[in-house]
Amino acid sequence: MNWQRILVPLAGAALVAFAYRSFGWSGVALVAGGIVMWMLLHFTRLTQVLKRAADQPIGYVGSAVMLNSRLRANLTLLHVVGLARALGEQLSPKEQQPEVFRWTDNSGSRVTCEFEQGKLARWQLERPPAEAQEPGQAPR
Repeated sequence: MNWQRILVPLAGAALVAFAYRSFGWSGVALVAGGIVMWMLLHFTRLTQVLKRAADQPIGYVGSAVMLNSRLRANLTLLHVVGLARALGEQLSPKEQQPEVFRWTDNSGSRVTCEFEQGKLARWQLERPPAEAQEPGQAPR
């Protein structure tokens, strides 16, 4: 169970109650204004991430290696979409855990991410096999 869905609204209600007991209705107005500002900041971040992602094809990333280097455990899907600047190609069935998304770049490298309860649990970088080189040639 995701406790944040319960604890954040309870903390907001507790802050409003504390503000009312301490400062009356002006305290409630101040705390409610702060809560609304916090919600607007999160909504603005969400819309900015999705606006940037709307300009790219689904499942495309500029560099899969760079995306892989920036990933860490427990990132949210929104954060990963912000890093990739594109929506991922969903590989798992909808509404089924774990959710699996893939981003691919022009070179064929892919990053496959597994999200459990909306948090990044595992990810894997897959690179295309190196082309056969003639002996004595430097890799490109």
